[in-house]
Amino acid sequence: MKRLISAIILSCALFSCEEIEDDRIPPYPVYVQFQTEADWNVYGVTGACDFKYFIKENRTPANFPWTALTETGFGGVLLVSDIHGKPHAFDLACPVEARRDVRIVVDTKLQKARCPKCHSVYDIFTNYGLPLEGEAATRKYSLRHYNVGPGFQGQHLIITY
Repeated sequence: MKRLISAIILSCALFSCEEIEDDRIPPYPVYVQFQTEADWNVYGVTGACDFKYFIKENRTPANFPWTALTETGFGGVLLVSDIHGKPHAFDLACPVEARRDVRIVVDTKLQKARCPKCHSVYDIFTNYGLPLEGEAATRKYSLRHYNVGPGFQGQHLIITY
C-alpha cells in the first residue's frame, strides 16, 4: 500500500511539472569570435548587466571585425553579462513571434528584455532568458541560449551548442 501511494504521489509530481520551451527559434549557426582580449574589451561585455547586439545582416556593431565565418543565429545575438559579470548569449528573435525581424530589445530601466510586438518580458541578467510577463510567460517560451566560452589561445567565442 505504501508503494502504491508513493507511486501515485511521484506520478502526480512528475506530470504536474511544467517545462519551459527554449527551442521555438530554429537552430541557425552562431559563431562570433573575439580575436584578442582588446576586441573583447571593446565589443564584449565587461561588467555586470552590460549588453551588446550582434546582427550580421546589418553589420551591428558597425566597426566589429566581421569575418566570413561569423554567424549570428536566427534573429541576431544578444550578448549579456549577468549580475555576477558572467557572459551569456541569447538569440534576439522573440520566441513567441518566431520571426527573424521581430527582435527583443533591452529595457535598461527594467533591466529586462522586451519584445516590441507581443510585449513579452524576459529576464536576461538574473534568470537566463526565462519569460516573466506576456504571452511568452503564458506559453512558457524562453529565449534560445547560446554558449559563451574560451576559444583557441584564450579568445572569447559565442557559438551554437
